[in-house]
Amino acid sequence: MGVSIAICETDSDSALCKVGKTTLLKVNLKDVAGFEDIAEFDLVVPASQAKLVLGAEWEAFLKRNRLDPELGSLYLEKVKNEADRALLTAESQKLYTGWISLDKVPAERMSDLMDRAGKDDRLTGWDMLSFDEMSDTCKRCPLSWDEGRGCMGTFGPESSALPGIAQKYGCAIVASVPSSVESRKAFSVEDAGKLLEEVKVLREKLPDEGKVMVRRYSGVLDRLEKMGNTCITYKTRFYFL
Repeated sequence: MGVSIAICETDSDSALCKVGKTTLLKVNLKDVAGFEDIAEFDLVVPASQAKLVLGAEWEAFLKRNRLDPELGSLYLEKVKNEADRALLTAESQKLYTGWISLDKVPAERMSDLMDRAGKDDRLTGWDMLSFDEMSDTCKRCPLSWDEGRGCMGTFGPESSALPGIAQKYGCAIVASVPSSVESRKAFSVEDAGKLLEEVKVLREKLPDEGKVMVRRYSGVLDRLEKMGNTCITYKTRFYFL
């Protein structure tokens, strides 16, 4: 596994993703009991039941709706023909997806819903964007310190020798990268200034470790410097993961 360098981008109002990442749109419940009236669902008909309803029309039905003959369940949203869809609606059952849009939740029920929704079962406005939309936003964002690719970059493999070298020269933040990954520590804006000082020290000392180390870690130091400067400019914390 590799280690990455990242900033807490939503600390800054200048982050183009902040509104999206801090706007919760949907949550997912493993059991929607009590929220059936506002929970999202699919209308589904067992293929066996659909065959009984359609009879001799089954093969023609599959063809005109471009459906797989081997399907086990029929989702009505996949049925393109309106007449077919209307015919099968009466045979359908609700299959809840577990997702609930927060804009449909009355204020008096919101607390109960959020208590039941796991932290990992939530979708923000950012999550709803396509990969291309995310990429375009990152390219335009002033906090995108990694050559326009975003606000996260590569530190190196877990076996990187750089933390050990940093320990040798008293560079505490870089030396602590492995342990901070485990503890999920977030470093402060003030720490970003200390990190920049460590980068200077390590640039001076790396030649003493040999040309191989200079070639291997110069790029990492460049990324740490860019990240540190971004943190200071936009007042964000940073971390390693």
